[in-house]
Amino acid sequence: MFSAPPEALLKQWESEQDRLRLQLIQEDSEDWQRRTHFLGLERVAGVDLSYIKGDHVHACAQLVVLSYPELQVLYEDSQMVTLTAPYIAGFLAFRETPFLLDALKRLEKNRPDLVPQVVFVDGNGLFHYREFGLACHLGVLSGLPCVGVAKNLLQVQGVRKSEEHQAQVAALTKGGDSFPLTAASGKVLGKALRSSDSSSKPVYVSVGHKISVDTAVRLTHSCCRYRIPEPIRQADRRSREYLRSHLPGART
Repeated sequence: MFSAPPEALLKQWESEQDRLRLQLIQEDSEDWQRRTHFLGLERVAGVDLSYIKGDHVHACAQLVVLSYPELQVLYEDSQMVTLTAPYIAGFLAFRETPFLLDALKRLEKNRPDLVPQVVFVDGNGLFHYREFGLACHLGVLSGLPCVGVAKNLLQVQGVRKSEEHQAQVAALTKGGDSFPLTAASGKVLGKALRSSDSSSKPVYVSVGHKISVDTAVRLTHSCCRYRIPEPIRQADRRSREYLRSHLPGART
């Protein structure tokens, strides 16, 4: 079990987020992002960490690369890791990013032909307490376009699970429908997306790096066979399978 980090470390983490945020690109940066049907996009990745219930120190860091638009798995990397930082709301990146960067570096070294053109992150990007979540952190440090996709609504900067929000969710009638997540300041931090016709519960999409929010939403929808975009779904599934096969009896 981790003890709470000292105040000085939290201040250091905040300072690091502030420094990295200056490098954040919230606009489309690649030709394929502007083309119909994302012509030129061939490889999409998903990353995730799966945790063991009752174990606060060990996890499985997972990277998968899928073909696009077929969404077939081309590459996977499952790695048991030892966590060095506790979970602190707003600072998830300092717990997870080092291991995800390591996986991307192994891919670049071993299969440079499969380096992804965009990475889907199981978590938030711009939709964050200080507008710099895990997807932004990973994007800036890796230099790759990143999209944050969260399963649950982060109630932050005036965005609340209010009656108005629930009414907006109910108004999403088909896959691809979305509405903006607007902060009290008026800034759009992300969008709630009905990712498929068969799932009425939305996902929450936000910019990670080198992509606009509208393109991130369209791309997320195009990668959804089910509620969760396939790169993240495959990363989650394979990391849990890895834990079960390597740690019999582990509950994930």
